Amino acid sequence: MHAQNAGSIPTSRRTSYPAAAAVLAERDPVMASLVAAAGPMRLRKPVETHFATLVESIVYQQLAGRAAAAIHGRLISALDGRVEPEAVLALADEQMRAAGLSANKTASLRDLAAKVLDGTVILEPHRLARVPDDEVVTRLTAVRGIGEWTAQMFLLFQLRRMDVWPTGDLGVRKGYGLAWGVPTPKQLSVQGEPFRPYRSVAAWYCWRAVEIFAGAAESAVTR
Repeated sequence: MHAQNAGSIPTSRRTSYPAAAAVLAERDPVMASLVAAAGPMRLRKPVETHFATLVESIVYQQLAGRAAAAIHGRLISALDGRVEPEAVLALADEQMRAAGLSANKTASLRDLAAKVLDGTVILEPHRLARVPDDEVVTRLTAVRGIGEWTAQMFLLFQLRRMDVWPTGDLGVRKGYGLAWGVPTPKQLSVQGEPFRPYRSVAAWYCWRAVEIFAGAAESAVTR
């Protein structure tokens, strides 16, 4: 895995995002400029359970925001607000279709629920806190419909892991290219090495670089 350090496990005394950004700014003048221009890194605190977040990720895949939100809302209603593996498995196919879910997404949601219940996917917070990043990705990508990018976003935004480097993310690639003057950063995994163990912070500033240099609107990941 390029995006995670096998030994990257969160600790109770984790470095703050501003402190990590300051460390990276000392190492790299481009990062220093980005930190000065973009200000402190900020991430919205997770408000959903780990399982509910993954359910939402599956529902939203390949759909426009408004349509995905409507389908997700109908699914939550069908579950009576109980977004848990047992409740998902208890829904009939007809209820899934009525919510607007395709057969593929229904299969993905059922597979996620089953793999949480059989222990393939670990979501219990105390156990999950001891699972290295690369193992989290391996376990999540065993679920139908969950790819590496989705697993990386879960690590970065839901679990707040500090050393995620999503080299396949278009925003990270574009932002790195704009800030560091590399038109096509084909070796982005290698170029991320100097940012260890705070590559999540570097990724966030790459997203901000797209907004700063390309005039893109603030996105959900940077507001």
